[in-house]
Amino acid sequence: MGGTIRAVVVGAGMIGAVHASAIRAAGGELAGVVASTPERSARTADAWGVPVRYPDFEAVLADDSVSVVHVCTPNALHVRQTEAALAAGKHVICEKPLATSAAEAERLVRQAEKASRLLAIPFVYRYHPLVREIRARRLSGEFGAWQLLHGSYLQDWMLPEDAMSWRVDPADGGPSRAFADIGSHWCDLVEWVAGVRFTELTARLGTTVATRPTGTGPSFTSTTKGRRVPVRTEDVATVLMRTGEGVLGSLTVSQVSAGRKNRLWFELDGSACSAVFDQENPETVWFGAADGARVLFRDPGQGSAEQRRLSRLPAGHGQGYADCFASFVTDVYAAVRGDAPEGLPTGADGVRSARLVEAVLASTASLSWTDVTPAPAALETTA
Repeated sequence: MGGTIRAVVVGAGMIGAVHASAIRAAGGELAGVVASTPERSARTADAWGVPVRYPDFEAVLADDSVSVVHVCTPNALHVRQTEAALAAGKHVICEKPLATSAAEAERLVRQAEKASRLLAIPFVYRYHPLVREIRARRLSGEFGAWQLLHGSYLQDWMLPEDAMSWRVDPADGGPSRAFADIGSHWCDLVEWVAGVRFTELTARLGTTVATRPTGTGPSFTSTTKGRRVPVRTEDVATVLMRTGEGVLGSLTVSQVSAGRKNRLWFELDGSACSAVFDQENPETVWFGAADGARVLFRDPGQGSAEQRRLSRLPAGHGQGYADCFASFVTDVYAAVRGDAPEGLPTGADGVRSARLVEAVLASTASLSWTDVTPAPAALETTA
């Protein structure tokens, strides 16, 4: 498939705007945006500088010139909208979670395969250049056997007692919030970088703010006032995991840690070397050995081929989250054209994530170690 890829964003919230910017950065054409109402769609199109007006989602599906649909709506809508887009012959980038159950996620992957359409999931932290550097060094055997895998993903946007979002309501966001929303990113990243699979886990979820106002507001930005209702999803989570080889891992997740805005942090400890990555400081990575430690800076003139490929700017010119998103969308569009970019997260990775979420919820309910059910072999990804 040649020529400029025309794409439409479905969903006009914060993450929809990120997708819109990434489409253009990847060389695609932002053909339109569909929001919750025609009026909001028109306002968003004006704000994003999009000339085309689609009255509704069905009009997007009927437009044969649109190749890719970016699904950026609340979680409960992902399955229906992704199914419809695939049935209409579109390639789909669906925000995670792909589905709020593993069975539905598997169904979407099989539908995409049957339709010969790409289904991609924005696990975009894979696209930090220094994450690729760590993975390349793991593949070359630099770390030795893993001893321990640990880290955290901490935010504070739900700390105010009046903070509210559609993500809080299980009907819109699914039965897990903090773990499914951000813990899933950590697990995907660590499994992919370290080349492991967590096969069993024990988890505990906690809700620290018992009631919140009804209604909703933009994620990460606002609070609301109104009638208060009980919170039925978690603010915090702790998970102890074990890989198929018996290596222990631990993860702390929070959306109520004051001062932590988006701190995804991991340490991978090997028998010969360790590595630390902090998403809020992505221009450096820490490598440790028994005789000392050193800090490596991102540099397009040094390191692994993938680190160089994804370094969009010279050393010392900070890259971040938006650059990761642009690189991810660039790889999706390359795959649509028939290429096979390394590390592209697809629907199979969405199935894997759904399996982990279900294991966390089951462990919390049973207060016991729980097996992570593997996906069918045809849907399994390579760590």
